[in-house]
Formats: sequence, C-alpha cells, structure tokens
Amino acid sequence: MAVALTFRRLHPHFVAEVSKVDLRQVHDRETLAQIRSGVDEYAVLVFRDQPFADDEQLAFAQELDGRLHSKTGISVLRKSRLGNEALGDISNLDEDGEILKGGDRRRMYGLGNRLWHTDASFQDPPGRYSMLSAKVVPPVEADTEFADMRAAYDALPPETKAQLEGLRVHHSIAHSRQTLGFEFSPEEQESLTGAVHPLVRLIPRSHRRSLYLASHASRVIDWPVPEGRLLLRDLMEHATQPEFVYRHSWRVGDLVIWDNRATMHRARPFDDTKYRRELRRVTTLDIEHPALASRNS
Repeated sequence: MAVALTFRRLHPHFVAEVSKVDLRQVHDRETLAQIRSGVDEYAVLVFRDQPFADDEQLAFAQELDGRLHSKTGISVLRKSRLGNEALGDISNLDEDGEILKGGDRRRMYGLGNRLWHTDASFQDPPGRYSMLSAKVVPPVEADTEFADMRAAYDALPPETKAQLEGLRVHHSIAHSRQTLGFEFSPEEQESLTGAVHPLVRLIPRSHRRSLYLASHASRVIDWPVPEGRLLLRDLMEHATQPEFVYRHSWRVGDLVIWDNRATMHRARPFDDTKYRRELRRVTTLDIEHPALASRNS
C-alpha cells in the first residue's frame, strides 16, 4: 500500500527529513517513486528510526535503485568482515568487533573518508545513490557533512560554466589515499586504475547541472597537470563553502540517502581510537536503465 510522504527541508539549498515510514515495508511503486522524486529535489534524504538488518538494507537498496556497487576500494586490502562486499563497513572495528589501533593499515585507509568525496567515482559505472545506516553512534560529535554540487554549479559565473563544459576528469581512489601518505603495494595499485567522468554532469530526471568533484579527482584529461589541479582545487574550495554545506548529526536508526551525482560528503573527525562508530553503507550503480520493478507491482 502506498504511503503519502512529506519532506521537511533542512537546508536552504537541499536536504530534507522525510515523514515517518518503515522502509523495510516499502515495496510498492508509488512510494518508491516518491522517494526517488525526493532525492531528485533535495539530493539528501534523512529517514529516522530505520532498524534495518543487513539483508533488509541490501534488499531495499535494490528495490529503490537497482544494481549494487560491490567493488569497493578497501577490498584490495581485506575482505569485508560483514561477508558481503556490497555492504560497506563504515566503522572503526576489526573482524572481532574491537576498535582498530591507531597505526592499523585499515584505519589509515579509512581516514580518506574525512576528505570530500563522492562514492565510487573511481569506477565506471560510478555510484548513484548511497544509503548509510547508523548502528552504533559514539557519545561525541561524529557527524557527516554534505555539499550541494548543483547549487555550487549554479553559483558559478557564466564564463566559468562555459569553460567547464566538456571537460573530463580522471578519478582514482589510489590518488585520494596517496594525498594522505597511504602507500599501496604494486599489486594493489594495479587493481586501482580509476575511471574518467565529466566534470559537469546533467542529472536526467531533474535536468539540473552539477559539478562532479571528489578527492578522488586526480587530473583534468587533456589539460596540463598543474593547471588542471589548480582548477580542481579552486572548484573544491568554491563548492564546499558554508552556504552549500549541511552537517548531519547521527542518531542510532538513521538512514540517510544521497545522490552522488549531486553531492559530495565527508566524515568529521572524532577520537576513533576511543569510541566505537558503526555504520553500514550500500551504494547503487549509475546505470542507464536501473531495475526499478517492485515485488508487489
């Protein structure tokens, strides 16, 4: 049965909190379509009190938006402790559920989540929707910030917009981690070749243009490296000004859905060698014709 959802705006440009609904029970076309329309308009949706089990979160993501991203960057270092590579382990825990030590290589890799990024831009097809579920939240601030890349594009001068049209950028997760001093073995490096995407993306249903940036963005194709890197740096600084940024304070049971084509995000630092933080992320792939059929249609 369809549910009439309402959306309460949390930021002048984007982000909305959605009215009470149990997403585990949402299978009908009408309600799924309302959620997609909400993402089109607000780019980031906040759902409270969503007690997803892992298999339920995976099933909901597939019903909402089709095929799942499973080739995560960290998979070159270790297999997922959760037993499914499509279920991103956004935590500071090891296989035994203990907090990772300060010098642990897995923790050092995870520090890259504190850089502004968009999920799976280092692959082709890249990520479209990400859905992050809060299981354990520390008793200190451990927030996530989001930046509206559509509003950032809209605010650019016309001559800058004209300059950006048609430019392509190489994205590599190895690049973003190496900016933090993380070292990959030759075998790991070989499996992280990256992908090329437009610097400006047109989002199909909303018909809005958006900057497609990330810490993974290594260079502008067909531009000299110094000029390309300066361009990317300046655009990152522009797009992450306070007027374009929303900061989400997590509660246990939160599920946040965002459109990676329209936003960047980053984790804010906290004492991750002292406090447990455990979230699960599922990301769908930006394929042209996603499988949107529902079980009860």
